[in-house]
Amino acid sequence: MAIQSAHIDIGEHGRDSAWMVFLAFLRLGLTSFGGPIAHLGYFRAEFVVRRRWLSERSFVDLVALCQFLPGPASSQVGIALGLSRAGLAGALAAWTGFTLPSAIALTLFGLGLSAWGDALPGGILHGLKVVAVAVVAQAVWGMARKLCTDAARIGIALACACIVLLWPSASGQVGVIAAAAALGLLCFKPAQDGMHDALPISVSRRVGAMLLGLFFVLLVGLPIGLDVWPSQALALVNAFYRAGSLVFGGGHVVLPLLQAAVVPSGWVTNETFLAGYGAAQAVPGPLFTFSAFLGASMQSVPNGWIGAVLCLVAICVPSFLLVVGALPFWESLRHSVRTQAALAGVNAAVVGLLLAALYRPVWTSAIVRPQDFALALIALAALMVWKLPPWLVVLGSGLAGWLLVIIA
Repeated sequence: MAIQSAHIDIGEHGRDSAWMVFLAFLRLGLTSFGGPIAHLGYFRAEFVVRRRWLSERSFVDLVALCQFLPGPASSQVGIALGLSRAGLAGALAAWTGFTLPSAIALTLFGLGLSAWGDALPGGILHGLKVVAVAVVAQAVWGMARKLCTDAARIGIALACACIVLLWPSASGQVGVIAAAAALGLLCFKPAQDGMHDALPISVSRRVGAMLLGLFFVLLVGLPIGLDVWPSQALALVNAFYRAGSLVFGGGHVVLPLLQAAVVPSGWVTNETFLAGYGAAQAVPGPLFTFSAFLGASMQSVPNGWIGAVLCLVAICVPSFLLVVGALPFWESLRHSVRTQAALAGVNAAVVGLLLAALYRPVWTSAIVRPQDFALALIALAALMVWKLPPWLVVLGSGLAGWLLVIIA
């Protein structure tokens, strides 16, 4: 019965086809500059505010779940949104649409288009960094108004922001989320009949358990398989699958793991690795598409397009298995009073994490001159006051950054 009702919910609330989900995420994949934290801001503006696919509460619950799981949080939130709108096909469509533009761009760069990164006029990339400040600031403000509604929640958010700024590591982020969940259990007493915004999921618990089991089987089994059947292709799959499985804290944290995997082994030179990292900052979409650049740049077969696809899929498969596997259990846990109390603390912590990220790295990497601050204020007004679409504000900020370089 539970599975049937879940399918009915999708029919009533998620009327989009996988193709429509793909187009919605492709639009974001083409315009979402600024890194994983900014991506969550774009997602909120597109799917909570504009399209009303889900409520603010459900969105933040998804963010909280993906913060607990290893892998790229923004891509995982996208997978979950696609799953809720159009089932497993929607999850794949959401990931493909959001990932495809930057994956293609970085693969082309890895195939030898070294002049591609220099084609943009000076200042455009900096303008895109500045607009990320406005996007994240809008997300912090909007989420704080709805999630930090009393002194206790505000205190948790501020404490989490301070701790993360003083302890800037993946373990620090996971630690404050866990501590906030414990504080939520102690401090908050949600009503038994409190409102709950359901996220329709058509995956049963049995399937979820199978996917979680497959995640661990691959994590343990790939190294064993590599010892039994050594090959370059299997070595790449093992290295990139482990990187996607063990990284906490967002896309940037995966870079040291990938560098340790591909540079000492001689698969990619350190100079090529750093050049690809620079190009990855210039494209929209998830930073995990940096793996496509590495796959295309391998000095041994497989490389080129085949290597790019192999490495990209290998690093993202863990996210699919974890998100789709965990959501059936997560959806049930969200109904319990104790889980809601813990989530109240976690939601406040998520606001604190966003607030900390607004300062570092978003603000510190973008606001270096008074002109940058002025441009960020204009972009923020364009988003919050004039209600301009985010993609238009992104393009305008890039153009403004270029004009500021010419004027200077």
